[in-house]
Amino acid sequence: MIDGGILVNKPKDWTSHDVVAKLRNHFRLEKVGHCGTLDPMATGLLLIVIGKATKLSNVLMGSDKRYKGEFTLGIETNSYDAEGETVKEELVPPFSDEEIHSVFKTFVGDQYQVPPMVSAVKLNGQPLYKMARKGEVVEREPRFIHVYHFSATKIELPKIEFDFTATKGTYVRSVAHDLGVKLGCGAHLSRLERAEIGRFKIDQALALEDFLQLTTEGFKNRVIPLHELTMK
Repeated sequence: MIDGGILVNKPKDWTSHDVVAKLRNHFRLEKVGHCGTLDPMATGLLLIVIGKATKLSNVLMGSDKRYKGEFTLGIETNSYDAEGETVKEELVPPFSDEEIHSVFKTFVGDQYQVPPMVSAVKLNGQPLYKMARKGEVVEREPRFIHVYHFSATKIELPKIEFDFTATKGTYVRSVAHDLGVKLGCGAHLSRLERAEIGRFKIDQALALEDFLQLTTEGFKNRVIPLHELTMK
């Protein structure tokens, strides 16, 4: 029996569920789950909980998250990211760096965020993404979030690289969309990496393909004990 957590650097185009299923089957784990979904297009830190640690998943999901990635201005999609269909294209004005930084600052602090239609949020028991597939657009209840840090780390229009830290349940895709609205030219999330979950960081993680090369004993050596998972 294994009880604890492991830190996986999720590869692009894999769902979080795919990673869990692969590890479960490969290492014959009975109880295994993850703490916070990453979209298939995203890469980065995925906290996997095993055995008794699965009972801690709700606590661990409450941790703040840090992301790094890229927005593309001028193109708006129905999913707010590069996986979706283009719904609008606009010319990108020659914004100065100061103008970009100024708009970024408006996102910091307490706020309410509307989740995207293409999301797993449920309305009357049905995931929004299933409604979106039928072409339906429904009113979504805003969620209270807090953004601790949001900065543009590299500006080469129409691309903007960013660093972002916020509370659980924050959709970075929605941030991309809202940024495009504020700038008046539309935008979408074109790349995303989760860099931190609480005190855990991406440089502590192992790529999924490297995990699959480990022996059972090697895998056990990568497991974070139960008492360390909830340490501050």
